[in-house]
Amino acid sequence: MLGGMDPTADDDGRAPRAVMSPSRNDPLVHTLSEVVGGPVGSHAAPGIVRRGIWTPELMLLILTAAAAVAGVLIKGYCRANGWNSPAEFYATCYSDFPTLFKERGFADGILPLFTPGTRFEYPVVTSFIAAVTALVVPGHGASDARATAYFDVNATLAALMWMIAVVATARLNLRRPWDAALLAIAPGAILAGFINWDLWAVAFLSLGILAFSRNRPVLAGLAIGLGTATKFYPVLVLGVLVLLAIRTGRWRQTLLVVGSAALAWLLVDLPAMIGDPRGWAFFYEFSASREPGFSSAYYAWNLVADRLHWTQISAPAANALFIAGFGVCCLGIAFIALHAPRRPRLAQLAFLVVAAFTLTGKVYSPQYVVWLIPLLALARPRWRDFLVWMAAEALHWTAVWMYLGFTTSNGPVQNNIDSPYYAMAVLVHMAILVYLCIHVVADIYDPSTDPIRRSRQDDPQGGEFDGAPDAVTIARSGLAFTTSTAA
Repeated sequence: MLGGMDPTADDDGRAPRAVMSPSRNDPLVHTLSEVVGGPVGSHAAPGIVRRGIWTPELMLLILTAAAAVAGVLIKGYCRANGWNSPAEFYATCYSDFPTLFKERGFADGILPLFTPGTRFEYPVVTSFIAAVTALVVPGHGASDARATAYFDVNATLAALMWMIAVVATARLNLRRPWDAALLAIAPGAILAGFINWDLWAVAFLSLGILAFSRNRPVLAGLAIGLGTATKFYPVLVLGVLVLLAIRTGRWRQTLLVVGSAALAWLLVDLPAMIGDPRGWAFFYEFSASREPGFSSAYYAWNLVADRLHWTQISAPAANALFIAGFGVCCLGIAFIALHAPRRPRLAQLAFLVVAAFTLTGKVYSPQYVVWLIPLLALARPRWRDFLVWMAAEALHWTAVWMYLGFTTSNGPVQNNIDSPYYAMAVLVHMAILVYLCIHVVADIYDPSTDPIRRSRQDDPQGGEFDGAPDAVTIARSGLAFTTSTAA
């Protein structure tokens, strides 16, 4: 428990915290609650939460555990028959854990950043996790049994990270802990959470935002720095803090977060930079030189271009398009942050910038969806939109395996989908993500549609930005700036 505070107490740690009822606040939950007797009555007080066994956090942990079990059961075919292509694609049980265990030499005792001459296309913390978990797998050789044991170890740790992220998300809004249920039982996390180590970064970022919301900027920076050393995307939140610092004129916490994040990243990466500079740099070299990857907009374009004999997008062109596209998105987000009539919430801007990063990136692996789920739970906790998004991601998740079964493993034709259908699934998931971004922007410009601000809160995750007056804004009439004295 961060700082020893009671998660059900008010900020002074004494009075019980009023919790909002989802059946009152969310239209879809309100409708579905009719099956069990209807929403909580207007004269009830669901919101007075006191110490007891069946707390929201415990229920959320139970839901997360059940979802994690479901995520492992999805891998049942591979656990019983081995992690082999193309069957692992057609059975939709593929995971990077056993594949990398076999193909990157973990089964033979080769450890990235420790064994000279090894190359592993992941950041330092992920490489460390991959190496250490390989050491605890008993036996020798790349057998399916050892690969399954490696999967089990990493899936167990990923489930723990999932639970940490859920608890952190619940505590990020003490009046709305049930919004964390979007992460606890997210179909996207069930389907893709055990593909790679992304849930570690999700947990680090969630803890970082929680620490920031509790006005502990050094702890926030350390968590974000570790998250960045695990997967790159948590560093994007630092840009959000800078934008909010510009708008409010409050820089102290932001500078502490940025400084401690840089320090944490450097302390973790420096030994690898010194001990194996080529191995450390391989992640960045691989990211820059790789061709457009599966499920990116560039890859979908290349599929269409191949059929229509158009010009395809090369790796250098994709790099340039990514830099330009993401740069334009960041400029747009910066404009929104300074132009909106009321200061946007931290979670809203964080969702927008991470969504822009995934939409413009050179690859979209199915597990990237877990980056966005907790941010959406904080930015726009609406079950209808969330379930529409999850349906689109499930469609993409299925399509990518059917497509990979043929393109990577030459699987039987009757089990494949043709490239136009795969490209269509990619476009659907991108379109729904854009749809969510549009709604988040609409909430920013019209706070009356924002579920959080409708509950009479300003920015529960905002730390020193919560309730802060504006210092710098872009005037609606043009590019003129207006300034006021920040408190």
